[in-house]
Amino acid sequence: MNLEGKKIGFAFTGSFCTFKKTIEQIKELMKIDNIEITPIMSFNSYNLDSKFGKSEDFRNELEEITKNKIIHTIQEAEPIGPKKMFDILIVAPCSGNTIAKLAHDIIDTPATMAVKSHLRNDRPVVIAVSTNNALSGAAENIRKIT
Repeated sequence: MNLEGKKIGFAFTGSFCTFKKTIEQIKELMKIDNIEITPIMSFNSYNLDSKFGKSEDFRNELEEITKNKIIHTIQEAEPIGPKKMFDILIVAPCSGNTIAKLAHDIIDTPATMAVKSHLRNDRPVVIAVSTNNALSGAAENIRKIT
């Protein structure tokens, strides 16, 4: 898929150890002509500090890179589908917890609402799995969402 001129929703979930690498990928994507990226963050990724960095620093960096405000509430994420806000939605990193929620239709974070809402229009979702138990506890859920 050619991403030139596309509007992309980019959802972060709680796999904090991959945030810096993911942000580097967003920087690369931003080099594409006329691309627009809107960050979306789950409650935990938006609010929790971790040994990998402060949430405020990640939020500020994402908004600076993308020039867009972060969608960080369920109410902000719900109109994504009805308004056809994005051509593609990327969930990266997608934690095992978020994969389980998606597999069981649990829509209780901005990230899961973004996916549900975006899929209403049969638009593509890319899920970048980031979980330590991908071959054990999460395998069944990964299978369910593919």
